[in-house]
Amino acid sequence: MPEPQRLSCIAVVPQGLEQAGAEELQELGAVGVKALRRAVGFQADQACFYRAQLRARLPFRILRQLGSFPCRSRDELFWGVQRCIDWETWLKPELSLRVDATGSAPGLNHSHYSALQVKNALVDWQQQRFGERSSVDLEQPDLSFHIHLGGGQATLSIDGSGESLHRRGYRPRMGLAPLKENLAAGLLRLTGWDGSVPLADPLCGSGTLLIEAACMAKRLHSGLGRSFALERWPDFNPELWQRENAAATADASDQPLAAIKGNELERSVLEQAQDNADAAGVGDLITWQLGDCRQFEPPQGPGILVCNPPYGERLGDREQLEVLYSDLGQMVKERCSGWSLWLLSGNPELTGALRMKASRRIPVSNGGIDCRWLHYEIR
Repeated sequence: MPEPQRLSCIAVVPQGLEQAGAEELQELGAVGVKALRRAVGFQADQACFYRAQLRARLPFRILRQLGSFPCRSRDELFWGVQRCIDWETWLKPELSLRVDATGSAPGLNHSHYSALQVKNALVDWQQQRFGERSSVDLEQPDLSFHIHLGGGQATLSIDGSGESLHRRGYRPRMGLAPLKENLAAGLLRLTGWDGSVPLADPLCGSGTLLIEAACMAKRLHSGLGRSFALERWPDFNPELWQRENAAATADASDQPLAAIKGNELERSVLEQAQDNADAAGVGDLITWQLGDCRQFEPPQGPGILVCNPPYGERLGDREQLEVLYSDLGQMVKERCSGWSLWLLSGNPELTGALRMKASRRIPVSNGGIDCRWLHYEIR
């Protein structure tokens, strides 16, 4: 029996979660896995590629490499795109497309211009071959291409995910500063929480950390029930796709979880959290408490606390937030002895008001804000 064809792939992940993303993909069967900057490179057969789309919780999107070629000028980009693969089956004029670009090369220092050059190469090829061309669709294209320039090379890839994988579909309403679902999943992975000890968030907002935790522990895979761009590819294998979908569905765990509890001061935000948990299928696994974090009563522990408090980006917030952080530190020391606290900090001065010493500081980016995922052991 012939060896399955291996695809060269890239998973785009939040900055700071590259190693965690690499480990997740290895668990799903990827080989040749390498953590890059804001990405993970890996090799996968078609089944593993499908599995990663359906089950991986950390990527924004998963790309498949189509071709690579030398690129040190505009002309080399144009002709290289046309010649890097056989476009006969891929580039039907009835399919809409879009092109995104990253990196740079001589004469190609602006991503918009590089993307335009690639688009021109593709539609020029279509006009010559078919006498007609694809339309450009920036919102929901049939084919979404990515060109990366650097080191004298260009790499052309196609996005198999379609809509960003961080959008799970359970969050129709969000709070003022929502944490992206894939970032929340990555942060939780770093805590090592597996459902065997209690988990609590005294400032839970719209509940993303706790909902992602429950879904991960119950193995409710994030790609189920949504459509993917890869389903429109010429080599799409519907039987294999159905098999991977069925396996992902059957993978759900019936093991009971330890207590999960969230606390939120604003009633309307807490109602959002409850609605989101219900939509994600984990509403019965999380207990919600309305009130100030200073009065938070954790489940019987010890366990793990997770928290994404406000960073104080608006003027006038600073003094009020220093009091919040100070009171949060006092509360966990009084009521959570023996627990671990993981806190996402976008402001080290505010974090100092906790009066606690972090044992780990993991750099991550949250919506472009340079943050630290801080670990405290509460004595």
